[in-house]
Amino acid sequence: MERGLMPDALIVDDVLEEFVHGKISSPRAKNIVLPTKRLIAVARKSKIPVIYVSDAHLPSDPEMALWGPHAMKGTKSAEVIAALKPAKNDYLFEKRVYSSFQGTGLELLLHDLKVDTIAIVGLLTEICVRHTAADAFMRGFKVKIPKDCVEALSAKAQIEGLHYLKSMYGAEITTSQKLAKEWLTAPQ
Repeated sequence: MERGLMPDALIVDDVLEEFVHGKISSPRAKNIVLPTKRLIAVARKSKIPVIYVSDAHLPSDPEMALWGPHAMKGTKSAEVIAALKPAKNDYLFEKRVYSSFQGTGLELLLHDLKVDTIAIVGLLTEICVRHTAADAFMRGFKVKIPKDCVEALSAKAQIEGLHYLKSMYGAEITTSQKLAKEWLTAPQ
């Protein structure tokens, strides 16, 4: 079907200083930066909405009990890493829980844009990407996961996380190259 009838959107979830360089980071997180940067560029060129949803925690947020203070609102740790900074026409939302849908306005924007499929990139596969995919599925959106643009805290968590996304939410596990080709060749 033509993209104009059922457009995709790209959700960039939590590629923040905290999760790439901070105390809740993994060396694995750096692996997604270059393919994600390339995919964002193709999305913009193909007029796919690029939507950043990033942790901006308050001290009272539920995650503080599990993870301690991290990606606190207004701090450097809650900023998107320099290599993936949002552009002028991108959309930006802050979140206080794992899912990009909870309390953010993301669902309303997706409906306004007439999106039915979202591609999710970011950190971490087994946490925020998983909960965003769950909420997308529950709201009737199709989900695509370019596996080279998501990363977990461990190799085992990555494998299990991708399997879970596919088996529980019907997520299409793809690559950034395949998704970029799809976007570049779709009628506009």
